[in-house]
Amino acid sequence: MAGTEKSLRGQVFDKIRSDILNGKYKRGEELVESSIGKELGISRTPVREAIRQLELEGLVQLVPNKGAFVTGISEKDVRDIYLIRARLEGLAARMAAKNITPELLDAMEETVVLSEYHAKKEHYEQVCEMDSKFHKLLYKASGSRILEHTLTDFHQYVQRVRMASIMKKMQF
Repeated sequence: MAGTEKSLRGQVFDKIRSDILNGKYKRGEELVESSIGKELGISRTPVREAIRQLELEGLVQLVPNKGAFVTGISEKDVRDIYLIRARLEGLAARMAAKNITPELLDAMEETVVLSEYHAKKEHYEQVCEMDSKFHKLLYKASGSRILEHTLTDFHQYVQRVRMASIMKKMQF
């Protein structure tokens, strides 16, 4: 893995995880290594490695002699993630207040203004994009790579739930 480039296994892992979280692969669906490999134009080996990593994250269950099946995230998982994330984001905000640069602060302010604009126009996808951007900037401003990585993972897990929640709130 050179520089900031991700390994092929890492790229495949990100793609399959994203597909699970975005609903392409449903709970209980089998992940067929050969099919995924063919779809991505790669061998089965990086797919197999990515599936094993997804099992460690709890998104996939490997059943001996049967295959890999999507477990996804449950409502309880989402509640737990929100609870943990709330605590960690509070910590990130406190750390950011001490470490933020003028450039990051300007970027966060611009993101809030754009978010408000898109909310008034009912551009739901853009609102979610701005919300994601704001959180990424907050995590970066904390100055902690570990906190940034952890919160980014949590953010990805609840991205779909957040989109539905924002759309519901904006319909009132």
